[in-house]
Amino acid sequence: MREVLSKYIPENAVAPCLEMIKLNHVHLKIVNERVTRHGDYRRMPDGSHQITVNANLNKYRFLITLVHEIAHLIAFTKYGRSIKPHGVEWKHTFQQLMLPFIRPEVFPSSLLPVLARHFKNPKASSDTDAYLSVALKEFDPQNDKNYIFELPIGSVFRIHNGKVFKKGNKRVKRYECIEANTGRVYLFQPNAEVELIND
Repeated sequence: MREVLSKYIPENAVAPCLEMIKLNHVHLKIVNERVTRHGDYRRMPDGSHQITVNANLNKYRFLITLVHEIAHLIAFTKYGRSIKPHGVEWKHTFQQLMLPFIRPEVFPSSLLPVLARHFKNPKASSDTDAYLSVALKEFDPQNDKNYIFELPIGSVFRIHNGKVFKKGNKRVKRYECIEANTGRVYLFQPNAEVELIND
């Protein structure tokens, strides 16, 4: 397990993560990319705990996702299964588990202030924190994707499932975008990654 983890997370995070995995009897599965989530936690019918994390994540996002999912397991075990999945108990647990990792031996100095800000009140997904999402993307392999907020209004773009949209105005935090085929309006997070279509 040590060799596997060291391929996916920063070297100085391997030992403490291994300890968390063993202590909580986690069955960790590293899986192919899922567009809708970076990872998930399931309590299996036999009472064991399975955590899946996408293999395509950069090592910093992988670490955050792994700890996020372990926080679900610990929060449910400690506070009972009736708590909200991303409620106050989970947030507190996630903050406590992440604290030892938020240091320059684990994360690059450019990420530390963004992480400190994020973990004052962690979100249900690192993607819903636009600052953290953009900061983490710096460590992804180069790709041809753009963020919605970078595109001029009126730009035409494609999302992961092939649907085509035209970017509209910003409404509070999200952008109104019109689907080309149906004319329906959808709201997009500013940091949603899309493929720009040249007219």
